[in-house]
Amino acid sequence: MTTVEHVLDHKGRDVHSIGPNESVFDALKRMADSDIGALVVLEDDRLVGIVTERHYAREIVLKGKTSPETCVRDIMSTGVFCTRPEQSVEECMAIMTARAVRHLPVLEHKRVVGIVSIGDMVRTVINDQKFIIEQLEHYIHGQQH
Repeated sequence: MTTVEHVLDHKGRDVHSIGPNESVFDALKRMADSDIGALVVLEDDRLVGIVTERHYAREIVLKGKTSPETCVRDIMSTGVFCTRPEQSVEECMAIMTARAVRHLPVLEHKRVVGIVSIGDMVRTVINDQKFIIEQLEHYIHGQQH
């Protein structure tokens, strides 16, 4: 069973964040520069929310607001679902599916130590399945000789 720790070991533990009083424009710029879809919102190194491209689309574009004049605090989600390094990829996928979220900050001792996305989870499951298939093929071919 693959854990979040294993996923972070492969993808990296960079935590892209923004403060709640920074502008949505700055958040979008940071996401674009890093080619990511979400930022954790930290205040005094404490997780207070998450802001995603989806928040921008729904809370800025569709409501006719402007991103330079709107603070991250005004559009972020504060009820953030999180995971821990020891949790399994399957548990994370269940949380993401049940809660309709695409990103989970990874917390260790109340500190954000990474973030995983639904894409990370799917990639991990596919890689695990490829590994199992390869092992089965080696076993089958070994039995035939």
